[in-house]
Amino acid sequence: MLSRTADSLYWTGRYMERADFLARILEAAVRLAALPTRDDAAQPAWAGALASSGMKGAFDAGGRTVSEKSVREFLAFAADNPTSIKACLTRARTNARSVRTALTIELWEAINGAFNGLNELGQPTRRDDFVGYLDFVKATALAVEGAASRTMLRNDAYWFLRLGMALERADNTARLLDVKYHLLLPPGERVGGQLDYFQWTTLLREVSALTAYRWVYRGSVRPWLVADLLVLNRQMPRSLASCQGMIVSYLERLATDYGRRGPAQRLASAHLARFNAARIEDIFQSGLHEYIQAFLKENNALGAAISDQYLA
Repeated sequence: MLSRTADSLYWTGRYMERADFLARILEAAVRLAALPTRDDAAQPAWAGALASSGMKGAFDAGGRTVSEKSVREFLAFAADNPTSIKACLTRARTNARSVRTALTIELWEAINGAFNGLNELGQPTRRDDFVGYLDFVKATALAVEGAASRTMLRNDAYWFLRLGMALERADNTARLLDVKYHLLLPPGERVGGQLDYFQWTTLLREVSALTAYRWVYRGSVRPWLVADLLVLNRQMPRSLASCQGMIVSYLERLATDYGRRGPAQRLASAHLARFNAARIEDIFQSGLHEYIQAFLKENNALGAAISDQYLA
C-alpha cells in the first residue's frame, strides 16, 4: 500500500475517534453545568472540557473567556479550531474520499452521511438542540466503527484505520482521567463529596463505562477504582492497557502483511509490557498525574514512530 493511502486511512480513524471524544466531553460538561450548585460551579465543567480537548492554548490565543457559549462554539464549530467536531468530521470525510476505493460502500456511506448530517443540523444554540447534535455525532461514530468492523476485509487498509482509532482513543482516555483528577472539583468542594461522586460517575458515563464499572467492582464509585478500570483493565475497551493491546495487535498484523517489524512494533510492545507489570496502588503512590503525563509522551512518540515507519 502507498504511504499516502495508509496515511489517509490512519487519519480517517483518528479524526472520527476525536469527533466522538469531543462530543462526549461536551455532553459531560452540559451534565455537570446543569447541577444545582453555586453560581460559579459550572465554570470548572467548561474549563475541564477545554483542558481535556488539549486546545486551551488555541482557545486563549483567540481572546476568548471560558463560558458555556464560548467553549461549545470553539470545540464544536469554530473555524479557527482545526480539531473542532466540524473540522474533524470534515477532515475524516476528505481523507476517506481520497482513498474511496480502499473502503467498502457501507463504510464510505457512514462517513459521508456523518458529514452531510452535520451540515443539515447546522449550529444549534439551544442547549436541548445542542445535546441532540452531540447525540448525532456519537451515533455516527458508532455507525462508522460498526461498518468498518462488519464489512471490511482484514487487510492492511483495515489495520491502518483501526490503528488510528486506537491511538487516538488512548490519548483521549488519558486526558479525560487527568483532567478529572486535577481540575474539575471547584475550590471549597469536598473530595468524596456529592459533587465529586457525580463528576466521577459522569466521567464513567462519558466513556460508556458506568455499567462495566458496576459489573467489575460491585460498589460505589471510587476514584482509584475508576482509574484501575480506565488505566489497567484489559477488558475495558477504552482503557489505556486495552488500547495499547489493540495497537500492538494491529502493528503485528501489519508486520505480518509487510514481512518485517520495525521501531513502531518494538516501541508498542515495550509500552504494553509496562502495563502488564503495573499495579494501580503503585501508580497512585508515584502520582496518577505523573503516570498519565508520561503515558501521553509515550503515546505521542509511538505515533511519530508509526508515521516514520509507514506514513511518511
